[in-house]
Amino acid sequence: MTDSETQKVHTALDNFRIETPSWGFADTGTRFGKFLQDGAAIDINDKLADAGQVQAFTGFCPSVALHVLWDFPEDKTPGDIVKLARKHGLRVGAINPNLFQDQLYKYGSLCDRDQAVREAAVKHLLESAALSKQTGSQIIAIWLADGSNYPGQANIRWRKHALVETLRTVHEALSAEQMMLLEYKPFEPAFYHTDLADWGMSYVVAKEVGPKARVLVDTGHHYLSQNVEQIVAWLLDTGMLGGFHFNDRRYADDDLTFGSIDPYQAFRIFHEIVFFGWETGQEQQIPYMIDQSHIDKPKIEAMIQTAISAQELYAKAAVVDHEKLVRHQERNEQIDAEECLRKAFFSDIRPLILEWRKRHRLPPDPLAAFRESNYEIRVAKERKARRAELGLTGSGSYA
Repeated sequence: MTDSETQKVHTALDNFRIETPSWGFADTGTRFGKFLQDGAAIDINDKLADAGQVQAFTGFCPSVALHVLWDFPEDKTPGDIVKLARKHGLRVGAINPNLFQDQLYKYGSLCDRDQAVREAAVKHLLESAALSKQTGSQIIAIWLADGSNYPGQANIRWRKHALVETLRTVHEALSAEQMMLLEYKPFEPAFYHTDLADWGMSYVVAKEVGPKARVLVDTGHHYLSQNVEQIVAWLLDTGMLGGFHFNDRRYADDDLTFGSIDPYQAFRIFHEIVFFGWETGQEQQIPYMIDQSHIDKPKIEAMIQTAISAQELYAKAAVVDHEKLVRHQERNEQIDAEECLRKAFFSDIRPLILEWRKRHRLPPDPLAAFRESNYEIRVAKERKARRAELGLTGSGSYA
């Protein structure tokens, strides 16, 4: 690898950060049930302790996304959560409201025809915005389960207007430093229409809501074979890319570990971001977050594995020779242009990552070092006993 390529990788590694999700450390499952793990986190104390392990062994996962209903117990103030995060070498990341679990939201939340339901949803979002301020977070990441299951069930245009109106109320409450990210999903739990079904709908709504609203891309929330990197390129060009939820999928929203199925797609997404920064001279400060359901993989190990994969793919994207790429694109030299990407993707950058870890006094193999620490064995024994004392069972919801 040339000196220029080496420098690109070192710069990329120094700048790359990815956020872990609190819920990724807890027992999770599918709509059919859960598969329990003795070492899974029980409460916010456990979740932050586990996230602290990921940061300690990787060195680039300094923040944790929190879920309002699952991570802010009544016996802890927002300040308590911040202190607990700091104890484990972390800070609070994106705040994620919950507008899908309460029975109140059977027919929608922000888009429900019942004004009382819409007001309850707005109240929850305003409380989430306040929690964001109190914890030093700058992001409120909103995903709606709103939609309908049958033709004629809902007035789609009415619901779109209701969505914009309710979100504007929340937008007005945000500080200048805060940002509202609108996530989209083509289906599930609604199977006829979803109120925010794709990036275009999120884009239109965000533009109508206000300048502090952006689009959130979840890599699992697309139809099969959809060109996600094209979506990313368009959102970058319009200044509307707000952040990412990274995972992988084989069929739909499978929430598999990032890069486990299609690492080349993940590389191509990162390449569009790096390429845009190179062309514009604007370094992109995009919030990257892992959003996965580790149904049967060990929680912390899966998170470390994912983080390492993301770091490696991002570094590979930085190796692309953009000057050559642009020349080949201008001349329609398809094979040569594609080879610019393939050369970077298949390059072995692991020696440079090892150098980076050594420079930052990190273990050369984070996953192996974590296993050697026996942290999982210790907490599994303690948490198994605590579950028995609390009478916790294995049935329940996704998180």
